[in-house]
Amino acid sequence: MARVRLSVAERRAELLRAAVEQIEARGVAAVRIADVAAALGVSNALVLYHFSTKEKLVAAAFGYAAEDDLAQLRKLLGRRTTALRRLRSAVRWYAPTGQAKGWRLWIEGWAAALREPALQEVTRDLDRQWKAAITEVVREGVAAGEFRCPDPDGAALRLTALLDGLAVQLTSYPGAVSRTRAQEWVDEALARELGLEARTLSAQER
Repeated sequence: MARVRLSVAERRAELLRAAVEQIEARGVAAVRIADVAAALGVSNALVLYHFSTKEKLVAAAFGYAAEDDLAQLRKLLGRRTTALRRLRSAVRWYAPTGQAKGWRLWIEGWAAALREPALQEVTRDLDRQWKAAITEVVREGVAAGEFRCPDPDGAALRLTALLDGLAVQLTSYPGAVSRTRAQEWVDEALARELGLEARTLSAQER
């Protein structure tokens, strides 16, 4: 059966999805252009036509994955509800105990970014946008009188650092900390940053 002819944008998206899957399965260092081509039943030349090097393909694949994560984050933070509810939903989703996928992918990306400037820029941009989105909602909550936070930028950085660190522990060292305990730490950290009692966050579930 003949393959359906795709537009350039559709083909790139297909290649990027395959690249993300191959990176998750094999790791950044081991993945090859040939792996991505074989997964789709296309030639190496086709992959190289769209992405001239493996490094450019990998960087673009992480950018593609980042856009998915950011789209979900914006959806959660853009809901018509209180800033506190939006923050808690976003942090719980992003936490390694939540529904966000691909923590193994991002840990691979952080490691590879130490040697790949293009990938470093992608991971830095995701980190910057995540912090900016959280900071904005914290400021909205402060302005609305929902909670107190004298340093929204610092709060976003500290929360991100905690979530990233817990992701490494839960993904790379199974059993190092339980998912229940990790979630408790996340809730405690969020409450502390907002000047609230942890039970106030729990009340949001009711």
